[in-house]
Amino acid sequence: MKIDKIQALRGPNIWSVQRKKLIQMRLDLEEMEQFPTNKIEGFRERIEAMFPTMIEHRCSEGCRGGFFSRVDRGTWMGHVIEHIALEIQTLAGMETGFGRTRETKTPGVYNVVFSYTEENVGLFAAESAVAIAEALIAGTPYDVEADIQKMREIRERVRLGPSTGSIVEEAVARDIPWIRLGTNSLVQLGYGVNQMRFQATITCKTSNIAVDIACNKEETKRMLANASIPVASGGICVDEEDLDAVIKKIGFPIVIKPLDGNHGKGASINVKNREDAIAGLAHAKNYSRRVIVEKFITGFDFRVLIIDNKLVAAAKREPAHVKGNGKDNIQQLIDETNKDPRRGYGHENVLTQIDVDRDTTDLLEKLGYTLETVPKKDEIVYLKSTANLSTGGTSVDVTDMMHPENIFLCERISRVIGLDICGVDIMAENLTQPLKENGGCILEVNAAPGFRMHLAPSEGLPRNVAAPVIDMLYPQGKPSRIPIIAVTGTNGKTTTTRLIAHIVKNNGYRVGFTTSDGIYVQNHLMEKGDTTGPISAEYILKDPTVEFAVLETARGGILRAGLGFSRCDIGIITNIQEDHLGLADIHTLDDLARVKATVVRSIKKDGWAILNAEDEYCLKIAKDLSCNIAYFSLDENNPTALKLAKEGKIVAVYENGFITIKKGEWKIRVEKATHVPLTLGGKAKFMIANVLAATLAAYLQGFKTEDISLSLQTFVPSAAQTPGRMNIFDFKKFKVLIDFAHNPAGYRGIEEYLESVAATKKIGIIAGVGDRRDEDIKECAKIAGRMFDHIIIRQEKHLRGRTEKEINSLILAGIAESGRNVTTEIITMEVEALKHAMENAEDGSFITALSDVITNAIETVQEYLDKENEESKV
Repeated sequence: MKIDKIQALRGPNIWSVQRKKLIQMRLDLEEMEQFPTNKIEGFRERIEAMFPTMIEHRCSEGCRGGFFSRVDRGTWMGHVIEHIALEIQTLAGMETGFGRTRETKTPGVYNVVFSYTEENVGLFAAESAVAIAEALIAGTPYDVEADIQKMREIRERVRLGPSTGSIVEEAVARDIPWIRLGTNSLVQLGYGVNQMRFQATITCKTSNIAVDIACNKEETKRMLANASIPVASGGICVDEEDLDAVIKKIGFPIVIKPLDGNHGKGASINVKNREDAIAGLAHAKNYSRRVIVEKFITGFDFRVLIIDNKLVAAAKREPAHVKGNGKDNIQQLIDETNKDPRRGYGHENVLTQIDVDRDTTDLLEKLGYTLETVPKKDEIVYLKSTANLSTGGTSVDVTDMMHPENIFLCERISRVIGLDICGVDIMAENLTQPLKENGGCILEVNAAPGFRMHLAPSEGLPRNVAAPVIDMLYPQGKPSRIPIIAVTGTNGKTTTTRLIAHIVKNNGYRVGFTTSDGIYVQNHLMEKGDTTGPISAEYILKDPTVEFAVLETARGGILRAGLGFSRCDIGIITNIQEDHLGLADIHTLDDLARVKATVVRSIKKDGWAILNAEDEYCLKIAKDLSCNIAYFSLDENNPTALKLAKEGKIVAVYENGFITIKKGEWKIRVEKATHVPLTLGGKAKFMIANVLAATLAAYLQGFKTEDISLSLQTFVPSAAQTPGRMNIFDFKKFKVLIDFAHNPAGYRGIEEYLESVAATKKIGIIAGVGDRRDEDIKECAKIAGRMFDHIIIRQEKHLRGRTEKEINSLILAGIAESGRNVTTEIITMEVEALKHAMENAEDGSFITALSDVITNAIETVQEYLDKENEESKV
């Protein structure tokens, strides 16, 4: 078997709009296409022995053991690999269960699709599943456990931490979108101007000064002491001389810890003599040049969490430990403790497994113990000097046991230090009495305190401490999203997108939009290129200045990674025509419609799908939509448009020369088409269709018709405003039109326009697109033969797997089929072809360059026009 391609889908996609996180693997079964599972001797027994838990896979049978039944009857290896990929993720602690396997148009080649929780793990699972399947087929041994452990390690390296993850989960529960910024724990909630950011439990509202204070334990103690808050006595040391001075002042026992440390790293507790103190100083200095030395306070370790200056949780923490049974040694007790199903690798479970490190051996050495020592029955042996959960500690929720005075004290501490999310570490016998009565004190204050001990304590009530964080970032009534209009289709996407963005801008919004020319924010070009995929959409949604997004959404990005947004307010399909067929398993217009439908299937429930009433594929798509639907049509008397309007649906139509919105018996005439520059005096019918779609979107968004009308009148097609979309340049003796038309539908649109153009000679500059079907290249050439008197054939920038000779022969064959006597010549370079056409143009000629490299074509023509204007001044 051979893997042709593996890709990660990250948004709504052609397989599912709800399940946004999918791996799609294109798998060639090669000779295994001839061997379903029932023809592989012993396969069922081997896969069941390796994965007995697969008994839970219901598969299409809909019952327990359904997958094994399919294996018995015979199923193909792509389907098996899908189930293996799901199962090994589950065994690695990432339970996920959605999968699809579908054969492509190429026999023996399948798309294997399955869900993932961590993208890098999913990609690894795809390759691992194929390797496991090959071992099962051959009956050779395979170390599945090694792969599962590798997946755990990948997960721990790339996943969001428990605190960050809990905040994201709470946001998702409240329908707040999120974007991970980079590979660490920096996360954006919301879109555009309504975004908020956080990293771990530091938010964009967290004071930088407060974090600096909390990270400086000496400064924290000073401020708390000045506010009459009890703190442990001690001092700062950099060498043994300082250490001796502090010990002389406070006496033993002491605690030694790095001044700038976290997570308990470098700390030594209950140090009782100078020798151990010197060793503790050296250990702490591995983490911080300056070391804090404090009086060791007896009692229990408590963590209190305050969010937005309100107490939300408190936990009693206990360091990792084992309890003696009088017969097992310490290592055996650790091994037994780690068998607790609540313990796992890293952060995968409620508790972390206990690992033996230097801290462990140091503590045991102080007791005169080793890992081989057998503790007495019920003896507690502590294995870590701090109570952090990340080192195997446990927590008990004590929120409801806190004395009101201690609650007041902790909430006051958060204000004294100035933290919006604040962790207060307390050493005391209990929190049921005021600290001033039981002698407890504040050990330190933490910026970015971990949530794990509160979310899932070992004992007591779990606390949803992420909820108050979201309450703080998004108080009731504060929006998290911005309006999104997504535009897809075969032709007209870019022009429609630009026109909508123009209307939105004129209505007072700071608009961000993506097109096949580049990414724009308020008409400023931010990134140049074809930016119609999910990365470009995300660029706009991450921009903190954007108030409204208009996103051109092409098939390539949808197929490659899904949509770059979770849902949109309005989705438009301009049309579905022959283009890009035969690529990426999209062979028919039905296939293409399924891709384009992803956009409108991702519209929010009360949003609007805007569809072309004259397009049969748009009408098919409409049958499966659950949102509101509106239609546009160039023909007011189109049967579908008439029927829909009679049913009370909203329709935009071109009637009596007007751009009109129609519902039932009433009409709103928005503007006369001849007053809309984009329509070229009403001659460019396909441009009128784009105007109808954009007008309908603006109307449904809630913009006033008079404002829409003004915007339509002020949107002037030009090389700057709509590059490559019906750009006309007027020379003294001839005219040049540059357009991006590159498929039969686009060519037909140009043909219809040229019928209204009077010219002594119509000259066309065309090229064949290498990755299109033969019939599409020939059809474009045939249309060119109908509309031009002379054709210059040039070479496209990218041949895409064909030779120039092969493409040119198809073009010449298509021109011959037009039935007209058209002269032709071949000039390979587009710029040279343009120059040749302009230098040899007769008076009254009309040159049409159907270009794929818009910038070069426009620059060449503009240069000639500027030169002509300069010469006329002389």
